[in-house]
Parts: sequence; structure tokens; C-alpha cells
Amino acid sequence: MTQTVLVVGSGGREHALAWALSRDPSVAAVHIAPGNPGTSLVGTNHPVDAMDGDAVAELAVSLGAELVVVGPEAPLVAGVADAVRARGIAVFGPSGEAARLEGSKAFAKEIMEAAGVPTADARLCLDMGEVVAALDEFGPPYVVKDDGLAAGKGVLVTNDRDAAIRHAASCRRVIIEEFLDGPEVSLFALSDGTNVVPFEPAQDFKRVGDGDVGPNTGGMGAYTPLPWAPSDLVDDVVRTVIQPTVDELRRRGTPFVGLVYAGLALTSRGLRVVEFNARFGDPETQPLLTRLKTPLGEILYAAATGGLAGRSLEWGSGAAVGVVIAASGYPDAPRKGDVILGAELEGVFHAGTALDDAGNLVSAGGRVLTVVGTGDTLAEARDAAYAKVARITLPGGFHRTDIAGKAADAERKGDSPLSVHADAERKGDSPLSVHDAGASSTSGRDA
Repeated sequence: MTQTVLVVGSGGREHALAWALSRDPSVAAVHIAPGNPGTSLVGTNHPVDAMDGDAVAELAVSLGAELVVVGPEAPLVAGVADAVRARGIAVFGPSGEAARLEGSKAFAKEIMEAAGVPTADARLCLDMGEVVAALDEFGPPYVVKDDGLAAGKGVLVTNDRDAAIRHAASCRRVIIEEFLDGPEVSLFALSDGTNVVPFEPAQDFKRVGDGDVGPNTGGMGAYTPLPWAPSDLVDDVVRTVIQPTVDELRRRGTPFVGLVYAGLALTSRGLRVVEFNARFGDPETQPLLTRLKTPLGEILYAAATGGLAGRSLEWGSGAAVGVVIAASGYPDAPRKGDVILGAELEGVFHAGTALDDAGNLVSAGGRVLTVVGTGDTLAEARDAAYAKVARITLPGGFHRTDIAGKAADAERKGDSPLSVHADAERKGDSPLSVHDAGASSTSGRDA
């Protein structure tokens, strides 16, 4: 059947979703609420507040939408998917209750403990006395997480105890965790509440600067596939992490229908969950959907209507690398209103963009664009991405220059980037100093 699809959100993830949906022969029309200048190139934007569940539901009804895809975490946690489902429309996105898997780190820990999912040991702290005790218990590097959504600024990983205490004091409720060593991996899986269908793994880059210096961000780039990852990684994660989590949520009467994002650390003690998100990750979604061959609308509708049993995803050969171009001052105080030139290139996904009164494309957020390159190898995909970045102008804008760099080098040499971390540990180096492509060593990022 042909269907009308409404995508809720306005970021780079939503541009990538709308783009992929527009390429699905079964999708007759793509609508985005509210969307951005990029999404307007592949669908119809509507000036509706993504956080207003009733308004989104009314729009979906008026459009005759057969499927609504809720992109960002905040509307999901606020129950926007519930409001649309109440009108009898299929929704890809969990209920507000199930979205607590991302909305509360304490709830996620509770689910993981009940399901037997391996994760970092942690303490929920309700006062500063408990914070200090937990910091002393785990020792450095200190991992401090705001329990709720924090727009990319809720996680601090540091060797500075005073900085850890200051960050904890700024949180509403705070989780103190043990530090997880080893490379991090992002694995997405579609869920219909019972069955799960995994994506290929990706890796993103959380810190703002080259060599993983500076504060955490929502992500400065990502690549897929991971040639260095264990061959059984996806099966292992589905078996030990994602399926048990989906089963536990269903057992509690809150089935998870949507995208389970497992942020993972491949530690010296085995696989551990760093975080769960309840939606597609940004910027991993952009390179992943660039490689996906399975029609997106068809598979998302199957997930939304309980039809994932026996399904799998088909992937194109080669690799994809996404590089984020950020605004001056990001992540603390991004500058807005700078004119962007060159963003009409194929593979450029809009995130923080707008049109000014003169019709110029301008920056309107911290992460402005994600630029995706593809190729037969990571090195070719990386070269393609950075060639496009070089053609885009944003005054004061910046990007990391090392996205997928080590992994591409290792792929060329036939080495495993996992050895970078192992070598550093043998030499007694700080794990915080050795994170790069394929060898990350941090314990968390708030999306």
C-alpha cells in the first residue's frame, strides 16, 4: 500500500528520516512537523509544535497519515506518541511510559537489573553526601550523569573530583557510575513490542574537539560499519541486551514500540551498556540510513503495527561517514544567524538551520549540518565527507577533523583499532587520553 507519513521533529535525524522515507516507493507523501529548510526539500513542513501531542495528532488526522514517526526524545518522554495512538493512527515511537528508558537513567538501571542486562555499577544520589560517598567509592575517572534529559550536557567524565562535585550539584537527580574502559559502539534495533530487528553498528564521537578533548556534545560525527568490531557483536547485543530489555518492558505492561538505541562499551570485562535512548541517534542515523537498502517506510510501519517477526534489514556495501559542522560557540553558547553556503550538496542533512527574512540559509542551532560521504571503504567515505565539508561555508563554524580517522587507517593496514586501547593500558596511559576512532574510552553521553 502507499501511505502518507508524518515525521515529528526538526533536526538532522528528522531530515535523514524524511529523506529515506521519500525514497520508499510505498510512501506517497512525507510531511514534517515542524521540520527545517532541509526537510522542505523532501517533504512538506508544517509549523506545529513537536511537543504538543494534541496538535500533532490533529495534524496527522487532517493529513490522513497512516504512520507517524516521532523523532526526538523530548516529545516521546512527554507522551506525544500516546496522543497520536489515541486517535487510531500507527506510531513509530514508544509511549511516554516506555520512553522513560531514556528519560530516566535510574529507571533504565532498574530495567537492566530486572532483565539481567550487563551495565556499569551505579548509585542514584539524592543529596550531596551521597554524591561524595559514591565518588569516593568508584574513584577516578568520575562519571556523573543527570538522571533526566539534559540536551547533551548531562554527562561529565573527568579525573577532577571538584568538577565532578560541581556537575552533580547542578543536576536534579544524579547518577554516579563506575568508569567503563574500552571502545564504545552504538547499536539500534527496531522493536514492535515483542520482536526486535537490529541495524548494523556505528560509532559516534561525543567530545567537541579533535582527539576527544573538551565537553560532551550530542555528537560530532559517526561512521558505519565497524570493520574492527567482533563478528558476533550484533547477535550478542540482541541476545544479552536489547531482547531482554524489550521483554522486561512488555512484562511490565509498557511494551516498547519504536527504536531502541543501545550505547555500549566493549570493556576488558565484557560488553556493558553505557546508556539507552528511545529513538534514532543523531548523528549515527545519517550515515546508517544512507547505507540502508530496506525501504524505511515499510519497515517502520511493520514495527508500529506488530509485524517485525521474521524481518531483517538489507544493507548496501561499502561505508558511510558523517561529519557535523557546528556553530561558533557550540556547545556552550552557539552563535545563530550566520549565512551558510554550499549546503545544497547531496548527503548534507540539516539540523540547526533556518531561513532569514531575505531567504538566506542561516545557522539556528549548535549542530548545524551533518555531511555524509560514502565509498567502498571507510577511507573513501571519509575522503568524500571531508571533500563536501570543504565546499561548505559557515562563518565561525567548525568541525572535527578526525572522524573515523584511526578506523580508516587500521582498515587500510588490516589492523584492529582495538589494539590502540590495549597498548595504552599496557603502557599505563590514562584511558581518557586514547579515545579516537575505534578506540573510545569514555562512559557516557547524554543525547
